[in-house]
Amino acid sequence: MRLFWEKGYEAASTQELCTATGLGRSSIYNTFVSKHALFVRALAHYLDSMTDGQAAILGDLALPPLARLRQLFRRVIDTEESNRHERLGIGCLGVNTSAGLSLRDPEAADLLQRDLERRLGALQDVIASGQHAGEISRAREPREVALFLNATIAGMRISAQSGLDRTALESIAETALDALAP
Repeated sequence: MRLFWEKGYEAASTQELCTATGLGRSSIYNTFVSKHALFVRALAHYLDSMTDGQAAILGDLALPPLARLRQLFRRVIDTEESNRHERLGIGCLGVNTSAGLSLRDPEAADLLQRDLERRLGALQDVIASGQHAGEISRAREPREVALFLNATIAGMRISAQSGLDRTALESIAETALDALAP
């Protein structure tokens, strides 16, 4: 997963995959059938782990809805900051795949779409709860607001990858949250 994340699907060579997995070339193909099948499994694992973490934050009923959204943005910023300190600058495998491969790869596109719907569902639930509690404006439907927040997060990840610092990312997050005010 890490190799595909760092290099992208097309740039990851079979030899690099052998080194990363500790398997020989024939074992890679016997175990995973193809480089593409290995990539799809790696992408699915990545998406599940990232979305599970986000869903846990958004589903934390001990926090009010707006605090859950703030916590989600904090996690995104912390992740991007950590990647910067480790000099990874690799962004998000989901965003990278969406931008670079999904139009040519129907299987990856399907995975990304299912993941998007899962994330949007979790966001919609929190937004609807926040609207009901009076913390979030009712001017837009929860799905519209979820799409906006999802695009904001993707943009923050790309901006971080391009060098935007923590202070700027925090400003983007606060602006997005301010846009939700009733």
